[in-house]
Amino acid sequence: MPNDHQKAEPLLKVEGLKQYFRINKNFTVKAVDGVDFVIYPGETYGLVGESGSGKSTIGRSVIRLYDPTAGKITFNGMDISGRLSKGTNDKLRTQMQMIFQDPMESLNPRKKIGDIIGEGLDIHHSYKSSRDREDKIKAMLEKVGLSPEHATRYPHQFSGGQRQRVGIARALIMNPRLIIADECISALDVSIQAQVVNLMKDIQEETGTAYLFIAHDLSMVKYISDRIGVLHLGHLLETGTTEEIFDHPVHPYTKSLLSAIPAPNPQVEKKRKALTYDYKTSGIDYSQGTNHLVEGTHYVKCTDEEFEKWL
Repeated sequence: MPNDHQKAEPLLKVEGLKQYFRINKNFTVKAVDGVDFVIYPGETYGLVGESGSGKSTIGRSVIRLYDPTAGKITFNGMDISGRLSKGTNDKLRTQMQMIFQDPMESLNPRKKIGDIIGEGLDIHHSYKSSRDREDKIKAMLEKVGLSPEHATRYPHQFSGGQRQRVGIARALIMNPRLIIADECISALDVSIQAQVVNLMKDIQEETGTAYLFIAHDLSMVKYISDRIGVLHLGHLLETGTTEEIFDHPVHPYTKSLLSAIPAPNPQVEKKRKALTYDYKTSGIDYSQGTNHLVEGTHYVKCTDEEFEKWL
């Protein structure tokens, strides 16, 4: 059954997205190869898969840090897949923001925290006076659990978790409709990860912002996501609600991913058997796949024969 978010029109619709990188005249990397998914207003869509599967590339293509090779991306009623007009570009830059993976690499070490957070306000002239700008920055610092006095400090004076909060504040200050969180917790300690994810959930409840949450950590994705997409070798193999993916995985790659999650109970962990999956020997051809509806909103990309065999 569709959840409450899905009664609305999709905020983001990605259709047949391809992102290829030409290395030389003989070799092209197909980082993302024909991916389709939607994100509804106010929901969190988790994108999971192993390193090199194309998760971050999808995020960067959607926000147009990369020019998509093919496919259509519709955001808030605007087609953002081709050349962007100035008006469309301005709307995209205010309504969609990104939180990057490494909180130190993504912050300018020569700028004070207040100027880093206020950069979007400066570019788009989103304040009436310097006092108004200052008030917005201070309010945003408090919202992410930092002190207004931190505005005058530099990134190296903060811990990893605090720096990631600065990254979240920088994304939130433009009041975006969608935030792409590109493995924004993977560089943090486990206890800090929980704090940052809880902060993101609280902000979502307050502002109604949607998230594209890209991550390795399946337990964290399960905690924060309304729906999940499983990515492998640039193909979206399976997508559905969190319950559908975790309770009724269909694709063998999804099953192998879930079987690798360690159990907190030592007795259960002793008996846990991790399933192996090797695409080369699996006999599965991703390029031949068609979408099959399993139940509700649960889609699996595979051929008819494979679908029958797995079910």
